[in-house]
Amino acid sequence: MTGQIGLAQGSVVRVRKTPAPRPRLRQSWALPPRWLRFLLISVLALGIFFRFVNLDGKLYWFDETYTSLRISGYTEAELIEEVSNGQPISVKELAKYQHINSEKSLSGTFKGLASEEPQVTPLYFVLARFWVRGFGDSVAAVRSLSAVFSLLALPCLYWLCLELFNSPLVGWVAVALIAVSPLQVVYAQEARNYSLWVVMILLSSASLLRAIRLNHWRTWGIYAATVAIGIYSHLLFGLVAIAHGFYTVALEKFRWTRTVKAYLLASLAGILTFAPWVLTIVYNFTSASQKISWQDSINLKNRWLILPFKWTFCMSRTFFDLGIHESSDRLLFLAATPATVLAFILSLYAAYFIWHKSRKGSWLFIFTLVWIPSLPLMMPDLILGGLRSLTRYMMPFYLGNMIAVAYLLATKVNAGSSRQQKAWQLIAISILSSEILSCTLYSQAETWWQKAFNLHQISVARTLSKATHPLVLSELSGTNLGNCLSLTHRLSADVSFLFAVPPTVPQIPEGFSDVFLYAPSKEELRAALEKERHYNLEPIYKEKSNTVWLWKLVEKYNS
Repeated sequence: MTGQIGLAQGSVVRVRKTPAPRPRLRQSWALPPRWLRFLLISVLALGIFFRFVNLDGKLYWFDETYTSLRISGYTEAELIEEVSNGQPISVKELAKYQHINSEKSLSGTFKGLASEEPQVTPLYFVLARFWVRGFGDSVAAVRSLSAVFSLLALPCLYWLCLELFNSPLVGWVAVALIAVSPLQVVYAQEARNYSLWVVMILLSSASLLRAIRLNHWRTWGIYAATVAIGIYSHLLFGLVAIAHGFYTVALEKFRWTRTVKAYLLASLAGILTFAPWVLTIVYNFTSASQKISWQDSINLKNRWLILPFKWTFCMSRTFFDLGIHESSDRLLFLAATPATVLAFILSLYAAYFIWHKSRKGSWLFIFTLVWIPSLPLMMPDLILGGLRSLTRYMMPFYLGNMIAVAYLLATKVNAGSSRQQKAWQLIAISILSSEILSCTLYSQAETWWQKAFNLHQISVARTLSKATHPLVLSELSGTNLGNCLSLTHRLSADVSFLFAVPPTVPQIPEGFSDVFLYAPSKEELRAALEKERHYNLEPIYKEKSNTVWLWKLVEKYNS
């Protein structure tokens, strides 16, 4: 490029202009006021405490038992083969499939996931296997890995807020909000890959913003690495990568620029590393589709009314959570409605405020993070039915929403008149207080809403534990098998299981003090026990929905 400098005599000298340096992020490292620092540090300490307290006190439910099955190196097929021989199996023998041992290696973990659950990416399970080798495979030890990942998300969130807003105060407030967010604490104590996914969403997002800002091959290389790790942490990270792409192209005003080219190359490099697992999914597509088919089978009546309320209710759990689930009493839902409405209003205002007050690069990123990964799950549920937009799959939505709320609070508590500042400080303290109260309730609970599928397990386990030497008869299905694995973590060694392979009704062996029928899915098994085996069935444990989970078998001539 050249420019012209006019001289006094009218002559012109042409000089070459040097390219303007790419602007760097100038960060203001001013600390928040002392009282706010003390509050935020105290909240952060509580967040660490809530993630590790009572880790082994909560029900180890269905999904988590399959985590332990994968870590052990056994496959579900091997487990089914052993328990389908018509012979009783003790708790100790069944629990073998929940612990690592010398019989199986890491290859068993890959084999089980690839052949039976290819839609589940392997990174978390590989890391978990190494983790339990070092720290043991107790319930607390397995869950502690998720708690550690949840802690790693906090500095990643802080970095992301610096890149978005160039404001340490927004970063501090965001970290405090998520540190004691009941939704994040719940999944921090879940032996699944959701906390790892949260880390990679935040880390990859911050890496993208830094790469766009500096536009250097090293920064794009770091982003490519986060994409590769992210998609191996959770399959739905692919939607986050798509959101990143839309943001980058929109930021460049849909022009073919150096930044867009660099993004495409980096994301393509990251995604190509996932090609081997894509081939695994394609090769075992039948297994993958069977594992997720239950999502399509759930048809909610009036879903156009129910689903928006459900999404709003789940979003409110980021700030306030009493552990309410779908089978809870309607009065509890009514009691939680005001908090749901307030959380919805707060989130709407935060979205408007960040759009109105922040720069385009900030609000555009939040909006793309919230909606692009969420709409592909929400719209099919509305149009086709089913339940794909589960709480655990909507993490990008919740993270983006909480960052917007953090920007709102950080701006309001430090601007405006003294009265306005105090009002918003009170709102911020109220939000943090509701989160801390929710986490306190959760820390003492044995089960919570995300384990709604297994809420009956604790009562069933207590009933079985009262018997001297009971036998538990159950149908052999994927659901019941996981439920029985869950029970092994709460039963004593003198309990045995016997699995029925429909339509066969096994012979009940003698020598047991009591015989129970657990979670029969078909009436044929109960009818066969009454007619062919001459038992009366007495309901022992029934939920409010009138579903009987445990029956006691009593011989007719003794009744």
